[in-house]
Formats: sequence, C-alpha cells, structure tokens
Amino acid sequence: MLSPNDKKLEKLDPFYLPSLSKQKTSAEIVSEARNALRTVRTQRPFTPREDQRKLFGPASSRTPENRPPSSFSVHASSFEFSDSRPISGTRLSPLEFKPKAPASPDTVEDFCLSFPKPPVDPAKIRRISSARARLFRVASQGALLPARTLLPTQPTRVESEETVTTRDSVVKINGIYLTESKAIGHLKRHPLQLTYDGDFSKITEQEMFKGATSVPFHLRSGGDQGKRRPRASSSSRSPDQSRLDIRAGSKADLQEKNTEIEVDEVFWNTRIVPILHDLEKEENIEMVCATCTQLHHALEEGNMLGNKFKRRSVLLKTLYKLVDVGSDLLSLKLAKIILALKVSGKNLLNVCKLIFKISRSEKNDSLIRNDSILESLLEVLRSEDLQANTEAFLYCMGTIKFISGNPEFLHEMMGKGAVEILMSLIKQVNENTKKSGTCLPNSGHLLVQMTATLRNLVDSPLARSKLLSINALPQLCTVMEQHIGDKDVCTNIARIFSKLTSYHDCCVALASYSRCYALFLNLINKYQKKQDLVVRVVFILGNLTAKNNQAREQFSKEKGSIPTLLSLFHTFYKLDLHSGKRWGEGDERPEARRPAQAEDVLIKLTRVLANLAIHPGVGPAIAAHSHIVGLLLATLESKSIDDCEELVINTTATINNLSYYKVKNSIIQDRKLYIAELLLKLLVSNNMDGILEAVRVFGNLSQDHDICDFIVQKNVHKFMIALLDAKHQDICFSACGVLLNLTVDRDKRLILKEGGGIKK
Repeated sequence: MLSPNDKKLEKLDPFYLPSLSKQKTSAEIVSEARNALRTVRTQRPFTPREDQRKLFGPASSRTPENRPPSSFSVHASSFEFSDSRPISGTRLSPLEFKPKAPASPDTVEDFCLSFPKPPVDPAKIRRISSARARLFRVASQGALLPARTLLPTQPTRVESEETVTTRDSVVKINGIYLTESKAIGHLKRHPLQLTYDGDFSKITEQEMFKGATSVPFHLRSGGDQGKRRPRASSSSRSPDQSRLDIRAGSKADLQEKNTEIEVDEVFWNTRIVPILHDLEKEENIEMVCATCTQLHHALEEGNMLGNKFKRRSVLLKTLYKLVDVGSDLLSLKLAKIILALKVSGKNLLNVCKLIFKISRSEKNDSLIRNDSILESLLEVLRSEDLQANTEAFLYCMGTIKFISGNPEFLHEMMGKGAVEILMSLIKQVNENTKKSGTCLPNSGHLLVQMTATLRNLVDSPLARSKLLSINALPQLCTVMEQHIGDKDVCTNIARIFSKLTSYHDCCVALASYSRCYALFLNLINKYQKKQDLVVRVVFILGNLTAKNNQAREQFSKEKGSIPTLLSLFHTFYKLDLHSGKRWGEGDERPEARRPAQAEDVLIKLTRVLANLAIHPGVGPAIAAHSHIVGLLLATLESKSIDDCEELVINTTATINNLSYYKVKNSIIQDRKLYIAELLLKLLVSNNMDGILEAVRVFGNLSQDHDICDFIVQKNVHKFMIALLDAKHQDICFSACGVLLNLTVDRDKRLILKEGGGIKK
C-alpha cells in the first residue's frame, strides 16, 4: 500500500517532461542554447621592465650602428657661443634715427617736436626708480663691473659749480660735470663710481634715466607745461603741421624704444651682472645652484628670457662654461635657463642631450621633478620646429619617455597637456610623410620615443579619455600603416592598443575603425615569427571580437583572415613543440609559471577562434575547417592542464563553441568520439575550470546517441551525478544538461537512480 507521499509523486509528470504551461518557444530554446557559446578571457601580454634607460631597449630591431647613441659626453666646448640671434636667423638692422637734444628751447614748436612723449605709466616709473636706486647703490660700492681706464670725455659747459641749469640735470663723474643724458652713456662705456653733485631728492626718476633727450616735455617745469597745453589743444592745423605731427609720432616711438633699452641696461648692470660675477667666483656647488635659481628669477623679472635680449650671448657664454662642473643638479638648473633663452640649432640639441644624459639615472627623477624640467621640455616640443630640430626632439622625447615610466610624473604630465602635444607631433609626422611620400630622416627614431611615452601614459584614465576625445586611435593606425617596416614603432603602438582595448569604450572606438582589421592582418603576415609583436596583435583582435559581433563579421570578411590565423597557429604550434624541456614528474614546477613565448601566442590565438565561433556565419565555417580543428585537437592531446592551464581551457572552450553547430561537414561531429576521449582526462583533473569546460562540451556532444553510449560505457554519468553536489552553479547547470540528454533514451533513464541522481 502506497503512502500519501508516494501517491502524490505517482500523480506528478516525469521530471524530464516540462509542464505545458511552462513550455518554451523555439526562439527561447535557441537563445538559451546559444548562451552556451561564450567568449574567453586572457591576460594582457607581459612586458618586462627594462633594466637600463636607453633610447632603444635590448629588444629593439635596430642595430647599434643604425640608431642614435644613448651614451655620449656634453661639455662646454660642445656649445656654440655665437648663438645670440633670433631663431629666424635675421639680423636686426640698426635704427637710422638717433634723437638729439634741441639746440635752443626758444621755439616752442621745435621743442615740442623733439619731445612728443605720452605720459609715462606709473608702474614703469616705479620700476625705473627702484632699478636706478640699485644702480647708484651698487656703483657706489665699486662692484658693478671690473674697473677700466677712464677715457677723456668732453665736459659739458655749465655756468657755475653751484648753479644747475633747468634744462638738464648735471651729474659729476670723477670730478667732471656731465649732463644726465651724457652721463648715462658715459656709465655704459666706463662703469666707474658714480656720484651726484647736488640734492638727489630734487631729480625725478624720469630725468635720472633719460636726460634731456628723452624726458617728456610735460614732465618738466610747470611753466613749460603751461606753454605746451594751448598748442596741443589748438583745433586749427595746417598740412605742414600735420606732417610734423606724424614725424613727431615716429620720433616718439623711437624715443620709447630707446627708453626701454636704457631700462634694460640698468637692470642688466644692477641685477644680472652681480649674479654672473657670483657664478664665476662661487666654488660651492650648492651656492652655485642657488645663484642659478636667483638668476632665473631675475631674468624672468626683467623680461629678459627668450631670444630677443641684447645681452643674451654674454649670458649664454657664462652658462655654457659652467656645464663642465659636472654636477647633475647644476646642469639641470643651467639647462632650464638655457632653454628659457630659446637657443636653437646645435645648442638646442646639446642642451637636450645634457638633460637626457642626466635622466638616464632614476635617482635623478626627484631632481627633474623639483626643478620642473618637464615643463621646459614640453615647451620645446610645443614651440620649436619639428623638421629643423628632429635630433633635438629625439633626446627631448627620450627624457620624457624615461620619466613617464615613473608614476610620480603621471599627474603632472596630464596637467601640462603631454598627451595632446604628443598626438600633435604624431599628426605632423603623418602629414609630412603623406606629402613627401617617404618617411622623413630620423622620424622613425622619434616615433619610437613618442609611442613608448604614450604606452606609459595610457595607464591613466584621463589619458585614455583625452585620446578618445581627440580621435587619436586612427592616427596611431596611420603611423603603423606608414611605418609598417619599423618593428619598434609597430610594437609600441600594439602595446598601446593592447592596453586601451582592455577598456570597453576604447575597444568600441578601435573596432569602429574598419581599416584596423586589414592592418592587423598585414602585421601578422609580415612579422609572423616575431612573438613580441604578434602576441599583442592577436590579443587586440581577441579584445575586439570578445563582445562585438560586428567586429567578428568585419574581421572574418577581410581577405585571408582565416588562412592567416591558421598559418600563425601552425607556426607557433611547431615552435611550442620544440621550445625546450617540459616539466616532468620529478621537476619542481614554479607556483606561478609564465607561459612560454610560443605558448602565449597559442593562448591568445585560441581565444580569437573561440570568439569568432560565436558568429553564426563564422562558427560553422571554422567547425568545418579540418586544419584548424586538427590543430585544436592536437593541442588538447599534447598539453596537460597542470602545465598549460590557460591554453588547455581556451582550446576546450573553442571546441565547445564549435560543437554547438550541427552541420553536415562539421569536423567536430565527425571526430566526436575522439574528442570525448580527450575530455576524460580533464574530468579527472583537480582543476574546476577545466572540469567545467569539459562538461560543457559533453553537454553539446551528448545530443548524439553514440556519445550517450560512450558516457554510460565510461561511467561518465556517475561523475555527472556527483557534480550535482558541487557548489559551483555553472558546473551543476552543465551536469544537469548532460543528464537530461541521457534521458532521451528510455534505456538510460534508470541510470539516474544510481547514486541518488533523481533526488539530487
């Protein structure tokens, strides 16, 4: 007699018959089945850190004789001391007009024409006043410049020693009375002690600087001003008077320029010359460095940076001589000033070499950061001409490449627009190459440095965002197209893309650039045996095809796409077979062994095949390709999951995706029993990921009657029942699928009672 519970169970439908109310549509069944097709993940190829900082690392394809040196010497003799002209190389012609003091102030019109100066800016007056005061203070101590022999000077005739004329100030230099205007010129020629004969407080700052020839008339005595105002306000002017006014305006401009030159001379003598003397006398390196910092601030304050300054040549000579001291800290401070003075040609090259030489040592990174040399280097890239200074750019970029590998510089480089500057230069190189039809000399060397720098920068989320915003990825593809024969350039860009495509937004951006697929195939064909480049290109393709069905279709439609992958698979499968000793039973295997080079390519390649197999138009074609399936099975046969875990799992996942398609010419279906034999060793392993992949393949194959018989004969069904106790949800789900397929055969339904299968 049945118990109440048994009676309830008897009324229930068999568990393998779904309820009619819950029966799924064909579309839902197909969609659910396709979920078994899945993409495969893998790690980005490992790039070892270079032990030494060089322009080109040990893996470079460039031979030593075909690349610029990373080691050299830079001395004071390396610089050209004649670099005092503007970058344009055009000499400035001297002024033809030289203002002269009027012979007599009797005629008001003539006097006005000689002094048509506008009101002086109060800030300028304050600057002139302070500079002039320092001039008298330094000159009175006799420390302005080295003493010189006094040359005879024509004294200015004065009425008496006690009387000073109202038209011009009188200055006494070594007992000789001169007007203020002549005293300034005399001081420039003979910088001796300067004394003023009379009340210093009564002389205006403007008179102290300009003398009679440059003091604006309206700044003189009140009576003179009163005479000028009615003339200036007169509304009736003759044509001759208008022409005179135009000439007066030209004279005023020249007077203003002369005033600025005189101000620069005073600032040079009072502020810069003493600092230069200190640099020549000082023997303590720390004090010399401090003096260099003081000099840079003074030049900036006096607006004397750049290449237009009159005394620039003298200043550069002093700085160049200090290069031979040999201190890295001092050399950086000197380089910063020299770059700020906008040197060109050979001098620009040598100062970039000097900084490069210092940056080769990581211990100097802190010095470079403290002195803000990065800003000076980026300014060189931003403002100098690329074609005229390619070699200087090379060493400038080499320095930036070195420090970009230091995470401490990352934020600063982003803030100073390093990404935008680099991409602007890359765009220039692309355009120049397109116009000329050939690669410019040394452009490849320079591109190696720029792309290596970008490779370091793309670790920053801000850098990735900027690259996307300026549409940089097509530009980088263009570089690869134009320089496809330069392995170093292509490898660096492949490294950039392998980093970028690990992020969804960057991956979508590159996948949408349709020309990239043909480019990557060309690279594989050209560098098929160059593992370091090929492994990254294949990794990029794996990223592009992981979640984008359109990318799978575009790649598969490229001419020779599948044959190229097959050829690559065959090449590295052979290399892997002969890649040396395998780990035997008696060998002590490392805990985290990195895949061998050939094995790493196979890992990335099987991932691409697994992703492509998801596309309904590509998957059946691969499943019917005897050579590809044969290599997959050969890999599964020759590899152990304990030694090559990722490769075995990726290969099994690829077979799983291909086994989904039930097509007549499928090699997977033809060799299903052989595949089932290979999967048995995965089921008995201790690797849960390997077990999961094997169970998934059995889930597809068990739809065939022969495979169901194989499962029962090999007691695989018992293993599947045992897996129902696993805490891994995917394993339980896949094992249930295999057992469900077994129940299609009536004679196999009873086996579910074994091991409590029905209750589980």
